[in-house]
Amino acid sequence: MRADEVDEVDADFWGFAHEAEGLFTPLEEEGARRVRFAGCDPRGGLLKSLDHVGGRRAVAGNAWLDVLDTDGVTMGSYFVNDVTAVAVQPSARGAGLVDLTVTLWCDHALPGAEGVWDLIRTGRLNRKGMWHTLEPEHRHAWLSVALWSWAYQRRGKPDEPAGRTFTLDGRQIVDEDSFYCALGEAVNGPGGYFGWNLSALDDCLRGGWGAAPPFTVDWQHAAEARARLAEPVPTGEGETTTLFDLLLEILEERGVQVILR
Repeated sequence: MRADEVDEVDADFWGFAHEAEGLFTPLEEEGARRVRFAGCDPRGGLLKSLDHVGGRRAVAGNAWLDVLDTDGVTMGSYFVNDVTAVAVQPSARGAGLVDLTVTLWCDHALPGAEGVWDLIRTGRLNRKGMWHTLEPEHRHAWLSVALWSWAYQRRGKPDEPAGRTFTLDGRQIVDEDSFYCALGEAVNGPGGYFGWNLSALDDCLRGGWGAAPPFTVDWQHAAEARARLAEPVPTGEGETTTLFDLLLEILEERGVQVILR
């Protein structure tokens, strides 16, 4: 955990923990969570806050919470607000470690995301289609981890060469989130990211996210996807279109050839 500092050189390192239990639970109110850092080695401002548990000075402040792989490399980060120590006790995980309970605010740590991080950490996110059986709310969590872990998963790999064809299976596209799951996987492989809303899709199509137009999307079973993506979407001109047609429009306006099969 790193304190929120503009100058990373002067950032206050707050320590590490083996687990952050409760980080990915449903929000209690407007982003508030009660998180137990099991096997925690608190340092810096977080360590100082432990002397004031139960008081106003127990608020350590804002921080970046890094999610680490088995080698200690950062896979992704969450910004957390108002980290406040509320309880501390010795930990069974090792001498000198504590189990530290804090309250904090974090809008982006979604229920269901923890399991996806575990797949990446253990190297088990290694085949396509692993998101197919997820519940709708967990598909959005899948996309969030795909986004936050994008740089880690790509490891500096450049965009695919222009002119590539990516195959999109319309049988698994049942709503907007599943479209982005399928497209991210088609472009960047298992757990890949290529947008998670219309604005983000448009950004990805400008390059730097795995592929830049011109390229081709071979959309198989497109009729099935069209029927499921039929909800009306405002165009901003007092008219509406379907989500399916809007996605086609965005892709084609950015130089992507879409073949509907």
